[in-house]
Amino acid sequence: MTKDENSKFQNPILKKLDGLLGGLLAEASFEEDFTGKAGQSLVHRLPGLGSKRVGLFGLGQSASSPAAFHGLGEAVAAAAKTAQASGVAVILASSECPSAMSKGNTAAAIVSGTVLGLYEDNRYKSESKKPQLKSLDILGLGTGPEIEKKIKYAEVVSCAIIFGRELVNSPANVLTPAALAAEASKIASLYSDVLSANILTEEQCRELKMGSYLGVAAASANPPHFIHLCYKPPSGPVKTKLALVGKGLTFDSGGYNIKTGPGCSIETMKADMGGSAAVFGAAKALGQIKPSGVEVHFIVASCENMISGKGMRPGDIVTASNGKTIEVNNTDAEGRLTLADALVYACNQGVEKIVDLATLTGACVVALGPSIAGVFTPNDDLAKELFQASEASGEKFWRMPLEESYWESMKSGVADMVNTGGRQGGAINAALFLKQFVDEKVKWMHIDMAGPVLNDKKQVATGFCISTLVEWVLKNSS
Repeated sequence: MTKDENSKFQNPILKKLDGLLGGLLAEASFEEDFTGKAGQSLVHRLPGLGSKRVGLFGLGQSASSPAAFHGLGEAVAAAAKTAQASGVAVILASSECPSAMSKGNTAAAIVSGTVLGLYEDNRYKSESKKPQLKSLDILGLGTGPEIEKKIKYAEVVSCAIIFGRELVNSPANVLTPAALAAEASKIASLYSDVLSANILTEEQCRELKMGSYLGVAAASANPPHFIHLCYKPPSGPVKTKLALVGKGLTFDSGGYNIKTGPGCSIETMKADMGGSAAVFGAAKALGQIKPSGVEVHFIVASCENMISGKGMRPGDIVTASNGKTIEVNNTDAEGRLTLADALVYACNQGVEKIVDLATLTGACVVALGPSIAGVFTPNDDLAKELFQASEASGEKFWRMPLEESYWESMKSGVADMVNTGGRQGGAINAALFLKQFVDEKVKWMHIDMAGPVLNDKKQVATGFCISTLVEWVLKNSS
């Protein structure tokens, strides 16, 4: 945005464009104090000049991350929706042109941001406007098979994110455990060359002694569905076996410890299956990408946490499928009870690495706010893998401690453990609880995504973690 003594742009792209516009951009940027800061935008109508509008979008001083260019795509989408534009062209007025390797990543991030920025979930609205944008031209980043491959990948992952958003946005009277299982089965049917589905009934779960999971499900009129998708590559040997385990509470009333009072967020508890949405979104993308050398198990113990005469009571003792007993001192700490049996089941598949994802604790939101997920793992290498994957996705994570001394607060006088400790360190206590159900030989990570599962302002789903999970699986493939 630097200008010379004649108030003309020094940047060659802006200088040329401003010359065609008779100095309009330089004048407008001065009048509206547009300095190119990240998040700033300036859009002007241009009658009779071919293009109807020209816009400047700020990227900040050193925009190099996928998140920055994803944000540019979102800003372009917002401007296109406002203007009801049918076509948009984007050029980077950067003093440093991206390297040949990063040009594809830059283009892909802009495409992904634009696609996701355009998307609105209008399925439950009686009237809605559809975006008019039909084409997006990205100028100056070149062409060729490598860029096309990157853009295709961005398209696949963006569609998977939209699928995950729609799962989370679906109300609990639509997305029951049975409906979630049906959606998972559809994914397996679509990509049956690499994906298979196994849906366990309540009786089958009982045979596997999943007392912890079934205790949560007991009160609901909608029966539980234990969902297991398996990805196997179309050819070649399998070198690594992974599991993605997602919390699948399609609604959480809190049970007899019912959610009450301001801040209880009972009205958003349709989103308590955000972990499962991330898992199935990743399955959808990987079914299309078809990575080699890796087998992936997608596991969700889905149910509702409701209230009835059959419901689990505070003080009840349940037994998980690994034989450990749990005194339920709070029925609203139910997600970890379902994950306990899901983690045991995942370990029994012979996997080497497990990542579980859950909207697990309000404590993690208090610690990290609405846009950062907490990461808990005793394995440094696994943490490194996750954070490398997140660099490509642009999603935000923060590693939290697994303080073993806190486990003292989780011990029961009448069972092996209670399901909640004290209020302090609540997210850590929850992670320590889950650790009790993972085989020591398996590398394990827990992601508490209670904050970023929803857009904090709009209260709609974000599709959080799908992109990172896909990147992580690809990094583990051959």
